[in-house]
Amino acid sequence: MAERIPTPTEIKRWRQYLADERAEAAVYRDLASRREGEERAILLALAQAEGRHEQHWLKLLGPHAEPPLRASTRNRFLAAMARRFGSVFVLALAQRSESRSPYATDADATDAMAADESIHEEVIRGLATRGRIRLSGSFRAAVFGANDGLVSNLSLVVGMAATGVSSQVVLFSGIAGLLAGALSMGAGEFVSMRSQRELLDASQPTQITLTAAPSLDLANNELVLVYRARGMSLEAAEHRAAERLGQFTCDCDPSLSLQPENFEKADEHESLGTAWGAAASSFCFFASGAIIPILPFLFGMTGINALLLACALVGATLMGTGAVVGLLSGASPLGRGLRQLAIGLGAAAATYLLGLVFGTVVG
Repeated sequence: MAERIPTPTEIKRWRQYLADERAEAAVYRDLASRREGEERAILLALAQAEGRHEQHWLKLLGPHAEPPLRASTRNRFLAAMARRFGSVFVLALAQRSESRSPYATDADATDAMAADESIHEEVIRGLATRGRIRLSGSFRAAVFGANDGLVSNLSLVVGMAATGVSSQVVLFSGIAGLLAGALSMGAGEFVSMRSQRELLDASQPTQITLTAAPSLDLANNELVLVYRARGMSLEAAEHRAAERLGQFTCDCDPSLSLQPENFEKADEHESLGTAWGAAASSFCFFASGAIIPILPFLFGMTGINALLLACALVGATLMGTGAVVGLLSGASPLGRGLRQLAIGLGAAAATYLLGLVFGTVVG
């Protein structure tokens, strides 16, 4: 059978695949160098898998593999981020990169390679989950605070401007909105998260069963009800109660014996974030968002030019925050950015129209 001679188009595509596989392997090795234990081993295993893919393209290319081609812009950016940060942000980018693998539709890639890329996405998703959980509390408050500041203060500024008041009144209204909103956001986030933490703490089991057990009526063993309320089966609850009372007369499976009741509290940094951290994030990010719509007025601009510049600045910031959320969630940065932009400017446009109506009625 004659050896297959690749076409120039195939050679170009294979060389790009080869460069990208090498770049992805380097990213995983860089990430592994910043981790220990199981995570390090997983990342190194991913790098080895990319190395197997690299060998596939080298075999197909033969002498056409040289000189080496540069990786795609996306993979070069990912490699640069991995070398400098090695954080959940990079893992989110790597997850998105794996999800866009072309191997599933490329006849020159093996089925095993396509399957590898799909599995790699899930592996990276799992590794990124821990970092996302740690970020979820304060990051949620920060994103919510920044976008609320941007949208609410822009709406306030354009609404006031539409009524025909002076630029000075618009400026002072924006400053008042910034301070009131930031203080409200910070206080509200603190109370919300502290209340949620208190609710969770109230649900944690206590050790009262240990002190009350000796005085319980043995004929009506209500200790069983305690364990059933905690989710145990009747059989497991009876066995645990017998252990606590020093009796082992129940006909139970010995494997039901449980360890002492050490109920560990959830790590508040990983589940909710701290109330103070969330409050501070809400205050600062609301203020940082709310100041953007009034920047043109702070620098002396007036009229429609100030409003247009304020809308442009807010629009660019909304696109940026939406893109960051998209990257961290493994979704399209452009799609998330456009969604944020549409929501923010839509709210401002509605307020502007209401301001026009109000100004006309009052005038």
